Amino acid sequence: MLRRGWLGFGWLWIVLVCYLSLMPHPPEPVSFEGVDKLEHLLAYAGLMLWFCQVYVTRTARISVLVGLGSLGVCIEILQGMGSYRYFEFTDMLANTVGVSIGWGLAHTRLGCVISVLERNGK
Repeated sequence: MLRRGWLGFGWLWIVLVCYLSLMPHPPEPVSFEGVDKLEHLLAYAGLMLWFCQVYVTRTARISVLVGLGSLGVCIEILQGMGSYRYFEFTDMLANTVGVSIGWGLAHTRLGCVISVLERNGK
């Protein structure tokens, strides 16, 4: 397994989510009502699905679940403490629902993408 590479990509993804969540004026390529909630949900679902493929034991996956859920809550608290972003319970909910969706998707065929890529790359 190319574990270090997969982990590195996942951590870069987390850094990007944190940066975009805390920067003063994040890019908004598409704009419609509720798009930011969809972005939150997709980002956290993707992160959870990704890390569930790297950490395959139940204990490790539960740790990722708690960690990403906590990250989503902490980011919202930090936004509320700043002067250019604001705290929203709905963003926190979207983050948490995203983590839950990622958990569920990890138990489908999507939860095997990394291992399939590795097998086909050999």
